[in-house]
Amino acid sequence: MPEVIFNGPAGRLEGRYQPSKEKSAPIAIILHPHPQFGGTMNNQIVYQLFYMFQKRGFTTLRFNFRSIGRSQGEFDHGSGELSDAASALDWVQSLHPDSKSCWVAGYSFGSWIGMQLLMRRPEIEGFISVAPQPNTYDFSFLAPCPSSGLIIHGDNDKVAPEKDVQGLVDKLKTQKGILITHNTLPGANHFFTNQVDTLIDECGDYLDRRLDGELVPEPAAKRIR
Repeated sequence: MPEVIFNGPAGRLEGRYQPSKEKSAPIAIILHPHPQFGGTMNNQIVYQLFYMFQKRGFTTLRFNFRSIGRSQGEFDHGSGELSDAASALDWVQSLHPDSKSCWVAGYSFGSWIGMQLLMRRPEIEGFISVAPQPNTYDFSFLAPCPSSGLIIHGDNDKVAPEKDVQGLVDKLKTQKGILITHNTLPGANHFFTNQVDTLIDECGDYLDRRLDGELVPEPAAKRIR
């Protein structure tokens, strides 16, 4: 797995990158938790999501947001980190011009950045949002959410309470043309203590079903004249 350094908006960004053998393989970008609370690209959940996509033939990248590890720059409360993520996707796409589709996966703070990236980039056809925090971050930009995806969290999450995540899910589920899959892990906290393997299994099962053509949103009902 090559260690890579590429240019970001605030200086160099450090990443880990695994290209697929297939030129036209989809791309997956994995985004880590909050930089000021110990989040890095080597977080166990980020690391496992990276390999989950890689095992399924994706060209995969995880990277450190600005100010983390060898990535330059200062923490920028989300807006700069979103620019970092956009630059990371640009960098991978420049190496894989035949790749037509992309997925984004993020954990905690990374899920907030990932959902914002989703709004900016129409080529992103799927997302995995692990333990999002709608009680902390504003998700009102998802109007409408352009792609189907998975929101997964634990029912014992004290950082992002279940009722708040449920409110986000309920809002997104009212939209036509996309399918939001919602999965709650019993007993899991925000860090999925002793349940990381279960989390990754659930995410992998979701991804497999999407790749097999399942979980397709129902077409909008036609009006009867």
